[in-house]
Amino acid sequence: MKKHILVILLSLCFISCKNDKKEPVEIISESSKPEKQLRKITKAKDAISVDGIANETSWKNAKWYPIDQVWLGDSITQDDFFGRFKITWDDDALYVLAEIKDDTLIDKINDPLVKWWDDDCLEIFVDEDNSGGEHQYNHNAFAYHIALNGNIIDMSTEKVGKMYNSHVESKILTTNNTSVWEVKMYLYDDTYNDNSNSNKPVKLTANKKIGFAIAYCDNDYSLERENFIGSIPVEGEDKNRGWIDANIFGTLKLIN
Repeated sequence: MKKHILVILLSLCFISCKNDKKEPVEIISESSKPEKQLRKITKAKDAISVDGIANETSWKNAKWYPIDQVWLGDSITQDDFFGRFKITWDDDALYVLAEIKDDTLIDKINDPLVKWWDDDCLEIFVDEDNSGGEHQYNHNAFAYHIALNGNIIDMSTEKVGKMYNSHVESKILTTNNTSVWEVKMYLYDDTYNDNSNSNKPVKLTANKKIGFAIAYCDNDYSLERENFIGSIPVEGEDKNRGWIDANIFGTLKLIN
């Protein structure tokens, strides 16, 4: 009798397991960056000279994108501020052309490593592999502050400001209230070591995706910057998160 009961129980278990077919479950990493503001960026067809003069065919053919999202400060009008940018690339670097209309350019802090964000500057956020995630004091991504004098500052792994002038070449030309910034950026991956001389920039190829955002720190004679205007909407109350969280970045896809 016990054997019959055991056989019946085993049969029921087999039937139950056979009929319990589950759909495959997609496991999403918590650190996966949500892909947003996907922009296809065409490769440069001619050599880009970083001189602040956008007379290359590649610039003429590139599309303008707005810098119009207030991350810090009061709302703005085009009379207060206007910003836009273009992007192109080659095998060695990413190129950015930014046009900023701002009637007052401030560079009042003499030490380039002290409160560099409170002077007028262009800030470019780049995540080489578009992985997203935290990058406050590491090089999972970079937040390059480009000063009016050309110095390039970001937070180091030592939790202090550091110059990264070898990463970015820039030129700014200002006429009346309009400044044109031309920028060449070499991209480094998350193995970058602040204490090494052997870091090598990544070569760029078609179909590569890069995390990207751009912003402008605007100050008109105040102790601190008055506005911080970016290229992508940021959800929530705290919109000044680009220097910490690469998940807010948009995505560039490089194409030929």
